[in-house]
Amino acid sequence: MNTCHKVHTEDDVDQQPLVNDRNPPSERPQPARIMQSETVPLRQNGQHTSSQQPPSGASAQPQPAPQQKVQRSQPMHILAARRLQEEDQQLRTSSLPAIPNPFPELCGAGNAPAPSSSLPPSQAIVKQDVKIFGEDGTCKVVEILSDMTSRDLCQLLVYRSHCVDDNSWALVEHHPHLGIERCLEDHEHVVQVDSTMAGESKFLFRKNYAKYEFFKNPTNFFPEQMVTGCQQSNGGQTQLLQNFLNASSCPEIQGFLHVKELGRKSWKKLYLCLRRSGLYCSTKGSSKEPRHLQLLADLEDCSVFSLIAGRKQYSAPTDFGLCIKPNKVLHDSKELRLLCAEDEQTRTCWLTAFRLFKYGALLYQSYKLPLQRKGAQAGSTPARSVSESSLVAMDFSGQTGRVIDNPDEAQSAALEEGHAWRKRSTRMNAHNQSPLHPSSLSTVIHKTQHWFHGRITREESHRIIKQQGLVDGLFLLRDSQSNPKAFVLTLCHHQKIKNFQILPCEDDGQVFFSLDDGNTKFSDLIQLVDFYQLNKGVLPCKLKHHCVRVAL
Repeated sequence: MNTCHKVHTEDDVDQQPLVNDRNPPSERPQPARIMQSETVPLRQNGQHTSSQQPPSGASAQPQPAPQQKVQRSQPMHILAARRLQEEDQQLRTSSLPAIPNPFPELCGAGNAPAPSSSLPPSQAIVKQDVKIFGEDGTCKVVEILSDMTSRDLCQLLVYRSHCVDDNSWALVEHHPHLGIERCLEDHEHVVQVDSTMAGESKFLFRKNYAKYEFFKNPTNFFPEQMVTGCQQSNGGQTQLLQNFLNASSCPEIQGFLHVKELGRKSWKKLYLCLRRSGLYCSTKGSSKEPRHLQLLADLEDCSVFSLIAGRKQYSAPTDFGLCIKPNKVLHDSKELRLLCAEDEQTRTCWLTAFRLFKYGALLYQSYKLPLQRKGAQAGSTPARSVSESSLVAMDFSGQTGRVIDNPDEAQSAALEEGHAWRKRSTRMNAHNQSPLHPSSLSTVIHKTQHWFHGRITREESHRIIKQQGLVDGLFLLRDSQSNPKAFVLTLCHHQKIKNFQILPCEDDGQVFFSLDDGNTKFSDLIQLVDFYQLNKGVLPCKLKHHCVRVAL
């Protein structure tokens, strides 16, 4: 833009003949009545020679009358272009265009530039206000561009909320009047999705650790009996992944689901088959013959959602419902195709299969993009990683630390570290008599942590775990409802949610917390969480991801 403005400023100061210097005579447009003077000799700047005589080898004689008209017409043409240029400059100061025309004088009189030099409406970037809600009920209005994707908006919200960008944030399309919601894919445009939402619908900003869980271990993700046409046993994990991402392959997801009849409240258990062409149901048992297959839904103009309260709103037989919603449907729930699975694992498999068949390689590209950026930055600036591979057992007993490779030695070191924490806490309690006594701090210091959610019910903790992704190691801590002095660790393992009670215990007059009936004691909950992030202990898996609620 600076170059363009500079060009215009020079045009206003320079003399009129300089305008003609920019174009050679062959490219400069001339009015129709002046085309007869093509035989007149011109210099490079478009002016006549001082002798006003043609070359010696010229066969035609110049006509004096047209020469005078040509000389008089050129200044008029330049003044007209200058007037358009000044008008364009005035309009540009009021509304900055994306790509202005730096040379308006290059246009002839017949095709003079329009006063406005902005982009066409089809290419113009439009700004729009979008309202984003947090899980705690807070709301923020964000001005975004029409081409902003879900990943871009999530990164913007992470930056403004001062959160850790671990590529697990997601934007959720929530329809409370329909009782459905889904996570937007990272490549989807927010403004385009917003145009298909009703007034009651809204966007939620939350964590989703299970967004790309399929790419990490696809063979364990889909049960073998659900996938056909993939040659899963021969190719293994790589072959299964390639069959789902390759558009020329024909994998199928099959199984029994409860299907709600359109316009009725009744549900039927049918054998369904998901292909790239759509979702089909069998009219005769589990037969997949073409004459027995009936099309239920096309994936082209539809999106797949999870049912929030299927039992209450749609009388679903189980709590593991999913919904195929056409993009044109805003309010009418009668046009929704409602399905219901027997368990959470089956529903997750069907939801993932819908995503893979619809978006295919786009999902894999979105999954690999953060990994590629992380690898590119690893050589230049070391970044802190919270992955499980970065948590290793260390021995600092000598002058220099070392990594403990032996698992038995690592477990023994972990037990010794737990006892060392207890002894160190005991010595601190014996010498510290300040008002901020460690014994009192240990009962409240955990309230500053994101993984502690306070006084929430058991059902609420399970709902948060499900919303943020049923992946191994996802956890939160809360107050116990049955014991006022105890706490509860809610942990996800193998897509199942388990609860472990943290009980207080006394030793030498000091209060500690333990998960294993006092065998491993900790002075506060922060030490307990840090320990089980490094060691599995009595838990089915290590603590890996914590549920977090961010205030926008």
